Amino acid sequence: MNGLQVAEVIGAAAVGSGTPILLAGLGELVAEKAGVLNLGVEGMMLVGALTGFAASSASGSAWVGVAAAVAATGAFALLHALPVVFLRVDQVVSGLALVILGAGLASSFGRGFVGAVAPSFTDAPIPGLSRLPLLGPVFFSHDVLVYLSMALVVLVALFLARTRPGLGLGVCGENPRLADAAGLSVAWVRVLATVFGGMLAGLGGAYLSLADTPSWVDGMTAGRGWIAVAMVIFAGWSPWRLALGAWLFGGLVAVQFRIQAFGFHTNMYVLEMLPYLLTLVVLVVAGRGPWRHKLGAPAALGRPFGREERG
Repeated sequence: MNGLQVAEVIGAAAVGSGTPILLAGLGELVAEKAGVLNLGVEGMMLVGALTGFAASSASGSAWVGVAAAVAATGAFALLHALPVVFLRVDQVVSGLALVILGAGLASSFGRGFVGAVAPSFTDAPIPGLSRLPLLGPVFFSHDVLVYLSMALVVLVALFLARTRPGLGLGVCGENPRLADAAGLSVAWVRVLATVFGGMLAGLGGAYLSLADTPSWVDGMTAGRGWIAVAMVIFAGWSPWRLALGAWLFGGLVAVQFRIQAFGFHTNMYVLEMLPYLLTLVVLVVAGRGPWRHKLGAPAALGRPFGREERG
């Protein structure tokens, strides 16, 4: 392979591998912009992956699988949204409980689907665009869920920055008292944002079981939910930077699987460690007070709000 071909292969693999993280990260970003921290993304992705695969297998349609995954994880996200918003349950504790519950349910109900086959998504290159040098293979030679993830980046960015509901959602995460005084229902905005985040986490999970590696394997998310949460911080709560961060992580994953095929010899354990080391560094840096502010974290992120707190 020449240099351009290597770049095309790695780039295409980076976009594909980064798609589940991008989808889950976009959902988490919207929830956090509204002020709700949801650490249960990993559990929701597992539920989405299993539900999508099971529904696809039962119905004979991959799209039915996607719809089932999105619906199931939207409902699953309510288990986090309602207690933390209305009962003011600790958001970290609730999110961790969601991870444990999601992983347990997926492991228990997924045993019968190991080794099963279900309809899945295949690559659908966009005519004309897929033939462009470098850009074509990297961005326009994927399955429809990858294209959907790209469209969602644009739509979420425009929604948050250019629409009144999106701006109102942001105020709920920055200054819920001001949002309440302006007539917004802070509680329901936060609930809906969290449910939307759960739906996108489910879509990311469905991508894994219906497109990336069409199958069901226990624990197939392999920490991608946690990485999605870290990527939101890494991106400074920007959909555009989130896409770049997800694809960067996807590139690191792609390199560790392909570097030896290109004639390079290195320690594979080191390569496997790199993406998670990057995630750890991001979380440590973002956890420091000054950096949290500089990165642009919503001021009320993780803080409960009640109308009696006004004034």
